[in-house]
Amino acid sequence: MNPTSARDERIRIPDGELAAHVALPAAGSGPGILLLHEIFGVNVYVRDGAQRLAALGYLVLAPDLYWRTQPGLELNHDPAGVEAGMAAAQKLDTAAAVGDAVAALELLRSMPEVVDRRAGVLGFCLGGTLAYEVAVNGAPDVAVAYYGSGIPSALDAADQIACPTIMHWGGSDPFIPRDQVDAVAAMATGRDDIECHVYEAAGHAFDNRYAPQFHVPDASALAWERTAAFLAREFPAAAT
Repeated sequence: MNPTSARDERIRIPDGELAAHVALPAAGSGPGILLLHEIFGVNVYVRDGAQRLAALGYLVLAPDLYWRTQPGLELNHDPAGVEAGMAAAQKLDTAAAVGDAVAALELLRSMPEVVDRRAGVLGFCLGGTLAYEVAVNGAPDVAVAYYGSGIPSALDAADQIACPTIMHWGGSDPFIPRDQVDAVAAMATGRDDIECHVYEAAGHAFDNRYAPQFHVPDASALAWERTAAFLAREFPAAAT
């Protein structure tokens, strides 16, 4: 038997039906993690991330949040893909996407492979912003946000977050000004339940090993080590 397995399926939420990628841990069941994609859609990087989380013991659901505007969009990490992804993100109705993600989180809780209805959220880039909004507007058990550019402008809602949260930021991110990153870090210093890590030599999307122009291996490895430790502590798969 493979350590993890995966399938693609369609899921129903209140507003309609969308495609989603599902990764299962070796045990076949475990706590759930809602994985929210970058501007590139549910592509090879997202499926790889789902497998990484499944290897830690989690059942992962990665929904297509572009389903209202460009269903099935799956972009490469080249300049053309970046341009198309930026355009797709601009078309996205953020409030609707947050609602879709919250609905997907609750659907994830109800999946038969998810034990004790436990479910958290993790997002990269666009998904990092949405993960933060899910923590504000939903009730995940934990939240993980990688370089969500919309987070700094939404800090007034941080007091609505009631779950353990960890955030990762590039200290040299050309898309998120450093003063905005520092504002998030300052907010986190006053919260025992929010961790904020800044990787000085890293820019945007530093975790994405499929995008050589962004990937920073050392920062990526350290951030993933911290994410895995956070999940093991705050949302342990072994508890199932």
